[in-house]
Amino acid sequence: MTARKAPPLRRPRNAMPVDVRRALLAAGLKTKYRQRPPYQRNDYLGWIGRAKRPATRQKRMQQMLEELGRGHSYMKMSYRPAARRG
Repeated sequence: MTARKAPPLRRPRNAMPVDVRRALLAAGLKTKYRQRPPYQRNDYLGWIGRAKRPATRQKRMQQMLEELGRGHSYMKMSYRPAARRG
């Protein structure tokens, strides 16, 4: 008898809010954002979107921008971008 694999987890996709798009463009980080894996981009948007208070939303957005700018962290965890080929 072979064991069946569980289907892969699927998270709802989060749309990019206008204020997040503007913040990425103003900070010059849109390209760095797009270079992140899809799950990270989606996680950032969901996390920012779940903030209940405007101050919390702003704080989370600022953290995302700082992490993108540094390039070596994601949600306060260490992140190493994949090596580019070619």
